[in-house]
Amino acid sequence: MNTRLTLLAALLLAGPALANAATPEELIRPIQDQWAEIKYRQPTEKQVESYDKLAAQAHRLVESNPGVAEALIWEGIVLSSEAGAKGGLGALGLAKEARQRFEEALKLNDKALSGSAYTSLATLYAKVPGWPIGFGDKERADEYFRKSLALNPTGIDPNFLYGEYLAERGRLPEARARLEAALEAPPRQGRELADTGRRQETQALLATLKKDAG
Repeated sequence: MNTRLTLLAALLLAGPALANAATPEELIRPIQDQWAEIKYRQPTEKQVESYDKLAAQAHRLVESNPGVAEALIWEGIVLSSEAGAKGGLGALGLAKEARQRFEEALKLNDKALSGSAYTSLATLYAKVPGWPIGFGDKERADEYFRKSLALNPTGIDPNFLYGEYLAERGRLPEARARLEAALEAPPRQGRELADTGRRQETQALLATLKKDAG
């Protein structure tokens, strides 16, 4: 009887804490906000160090919230962003770590954050050098971009990133269609800086494609 009463008391005390537990979206918001600040407001020469610090923060979030796909996705995004800022062969290890995080997230929930793990994996496969240097794979990139768009057809990120990939592959009519779709993407609450930055990237790439065509 005493054991049952003790358990009941513990559950009652835990009730408010459980009710106030953060959602995955709330957990990752500080990482998202800092990432946008680094990508769109920091000078390029400072970004590697800033991403490195943010990656450590994101890793702590993953460790303290096991099984949360959204946290894994954002650790992977920060790692891949750090790899992009660092460049060269020294970035390959970071890219491999990022790929591992995205693959772990897909095993947990491939629909988390509207398929962002597919979008990010596609970008890695598109940008990392292929064998024997790296794991880049254009066909797999195309496959994952299509999967991400199937889950999030109007999203600004999958449309821009696929458009960028298509432009690099010389598939210009398809690229323009994706980029124009990115500009029509609905705004994301709380992601204003990221949306503004991505739209500016989209407009710049569209202008470049128009100039090259003319």
